[in-house]
Amino acid sequence: MEEVLIGNKLIKNYSEPFIIAEIGANHNGDIELAKKMINIAKMKGADAVKFQSWSKDSIFSKEVYRDNYFLTDDYRNRTDYTLEEIVDKYSFGKQEHRELKKYCDEIGIIFSSTPFNQKEVDFLVDELDVDFIKVASMDLNNLPFLEYIAKKGKPIVLSTGLSTLAEIDEAISAILNNGNKKIIILHCVSIYPPIDEDVNLNNIDMLRSLYNFPTGYSDHTIGIAAPILSIAKGVCMIEKHFTLDKNMEGWDHKVSADSDELGIIVSECKKAYKMLGSYNRIVNESQERMEAFRRSIVATRNIKAGEIIQQLDIDFKRPGTGISPKYVDFILGKKAKRNIAFDEMIKMEDF
Repeated sequence: MEEVLIGNKLIKNYSEPFIIAEIGANHNGDIELAKKMINIAKMKGADAVKFQSWSKDSIFSKEVYRDNYFLTDDYRNRTDYTLEEIVDKYSFGKQEHRELKKYCDEIGIIFSSTPFNQKEVDFLVDELDVDFIKVASMDLNNLPFLEYIAKKGKPIVLSTGLSTLAEIDEAISAILNNGNKKIIILHCVSIYPPIDEDVNLNNIDMLRSLYNFPTGYSDHTIGIAAPILSIAKGVCMIEKHFTLDKNMEGWDHKVSADSDELGIIVSECKKAYKMLGSYNRIVNESQERMEAFRRSIVATRNIKAGEIIQQLDIDFKRPGTGISPKYVDFILGKKAKRNIAFDEMIKMEDF
């Protein structure tokens, strides 16, 4: 099974999960809000924050802007904004990216982003030297784009929402054929939010069995249950949208974790990972505690020396410091060498 190094953390299946606070565009174009979110993500224990490096020229064509089709109900009835104005307002340029990357380096949290064209890839890799590139689900079938990213040699986190297995095969082949084996696959359902029946966490097992790469989970559900449950599937990485206010205008705030939920996700996922423990059977109890809870063979009556021990003459009681009940057949039919009192623990030397 392949392992991928991001920063100083080795990403592999059934390891402590690498947790990404997906800020995306939830900063709403406000760099001070973005910095505040980075601070809180760091404080809550996230390993990385991730943004989205699109502009109005790299994400939609003129046809979409002409139709003015809004992606969520947050804007569907707005008349004071056009889609193009909103996209322009919520995007960060190179200078904001530089400032945020520097800020993340200063406080000690990994910075990354999702690019949407080759120029954005060049900027993130060649200038900012990000630790990994996240590929959005919408670009999993964009094979020329995947090939371009692969050649940069950075770890690639690949979301699989919207995709068939054939498309996932093609995407992975495109990356491998361009000399990059540093792939992390994320199970993802690209519905905002999905109903419980569509989350399909069992897909994590399926993806891991098919592909020799670390497998994680990108979550779009409301709440914290799904990412915590994914730990039982041995995920190596969890990505969760993050906001400071679910009631803010924007595309992803409603399906995002707030600061309290992010803290719970981080702490409970790490706790769940510890609880999974080892595949090997390990007895953790001390010998003294084991003996206190187990049972020994005791006499149910006063037994005189020379008497033959019968089934009715014995019982099994705590503690387990005497003869174990599993040796009862050795005791039955034996002649007592001494007087044994009622409720006294029987010893091997008594026969």
